[in-house]
Amino acid sequence: MKQIILALMLAVAGIGVAVAANPIREGNMISGHVLVKGSEENIPYATVLIVGSGQGTVSNEEGQFEFKNLPAGKYTLRVSAVGYKTQEKAIEVNKDFTAVVHFQMEEESFMTDEVVVSANRNEVSRKAAPVVVNVMSAKLFEMVNSTDLAKTLNYQSGLRVENNCQNCGFPQVRINGLEGPYSQILINSRPVISALSGVYGLEQIPVNMIERVEVVRGGGSALFGANAVGGTINIITKDPINNSFQVSSMFSNMDGKSWEQYMGGNVSLVSKDNSYGIALYESYRNRNPYDRDGDGFSELGKLNMNTFGFRAYYRPTHFSRINLEYHTTNEFRRGGNKFDLQPHEADITEQTKHIINSGGLSYDLFWREYKHKISLYGSIQHTDRNSYYGAQKDMNAYGKTDDLTWVAGGMYVGNMNNCLFAPATFTGGLEYQNNSLHDVMTGYHRDMQQDVRIASAFVQNEWKMNVLTMLVGARLDKHNLIDKLIFSPRVNLLYKPTEDFQARLTYSTGFRAPQAYDEDLHV
Repeated sequence: MKQIILALMLAVAGIGVAVAANPIREGNMISGHVLVKGSEENIPYATVLIVGSGQGTVSNEEGQFEFKNLPAGKYTLRVSAVGYKTQEKAIEVNKDFTAVVHFQMEEESFMTDEVVVSANRNEVSRKAAPVVVNVMSAKLFEMVNSTDLAKTLNYQSGLRVENNCQNCGFPQVRINGLEGPYSQILINSRPVISALSGVYGLEQIPVNMIERVEVVRGGGSALFGANAVGGTINIITKDPINNSFQVSSMFSNMDGKSWEQYMGGNVSLVSKDNSYGIALYESYRNRNPYDRDGDGFSELGKLNMNTFGFRAYYRPTHFSRINLEYHTTNEFRRGGNKFDLQPHEADITEQTKHIINSGGLSYDLFWREYKHKISLYGSIQHTDRNSYYGAQKDMNAYGKTDDLTWVAGGMYVGNMNNCLFAPATFTGGLEYQNNSLHDVMTGYHRDMQQDVRIASAFVQNEWKMNVLTMLVGARLDKHNLIDKLIFSPRVNLLYKPTEDFQARLTYSTGFRAPQAYDEDLHV
């Protein structure tokens, strides 16, 4: 009997040694662990992305993560977590064994290495970007207790948000001192915010739909076209990464005179194999009019707003991705006095009711181990506005405005091992924009229509050497209200002799396109 027990123990021990000495025999899979360097503590909920594919996940409570059903090939993983330096590692996946990788994260006092897309239209580390990109994250939104984008931009250097109307208090952002119309506001890199919707647009974007905001100061027309003279503000909406939900509520008071209520909710659902996911958000905001000096006229108007939206993705294959997004905003605002009366019965009233519907669809296709990518995209935004801008009980000051903006295009990105003298990334694409505005004020016998159409082509090449990065690019725009082609060049140099020292030199241009709508004219 003792001999049988001894034989069984030796057999079990032999099996254990064999398992420990060989890798896990489950192919087409990556398994990993995210730890704190030095202490070896687990880092839960770190974001783990496969660079270039758009595929991602988060580490669990033990800091572990995995990707299953991956085609054999070489991949680059990027791990980021709040308070730690972003890390990247290359790994090779095969069909026979699980690829195992561990990340030891170093603590960082300031977030200086986020991934950004506004520098060159491609995902790139902020430290490696050839232009300076300032990033505002969800952490900042929580710290400053903001409910909308307008309340957050003041915390970014070089930006200033002003309330430019004493009655309705419409906000505009100045970049490098230039007025709001000289800056381009983008949603997921698409210029769908028109001159009309941009008047109150900063307050119509709740923070619970935003993943981050990227700000580039200086001319950006070579990348994003018209109006990017002072700079660009790129709003990146939340992408589904893991199963989660969040509910928030806030009450605030200004000078003991005016109350404001905010409620928001987020839900994110992702399949086990990361083949599809959806992130939904909803927000409600109600603000009473604010009269600072007690003269009976509002400095900040009454505001009531509801927003609902979602962003979803589906991966037909490991080398393709379809993105769909949509959001709708129903907003009422009024400034002036005698809020309990009809607009034409007050001494002065500025009142608008907006119904905004906006959405986008894109398709990304990768090949050759994600070194090449083609993107096809389209975005659209429709604004239906009923307004009253009048004084002295004017019955003729009612108006109605219909505004439609859409953009469609395609882009190719190719990574080359050598282009002339160094490895390079080439980006080229075509884009077409259309904006149709129809404004009617029957009492003033005014019926104005304007159609703006812009056809564009852009190219750029970015060379990456040991300590020097050089980007050269240009864009051609044909505006239907301008006879000549508009040429917008850009040249960017990044000198990085050490990890902690960087020097950048930039030349860029921008232009502002003709447009009928201007808030100063109260069209």
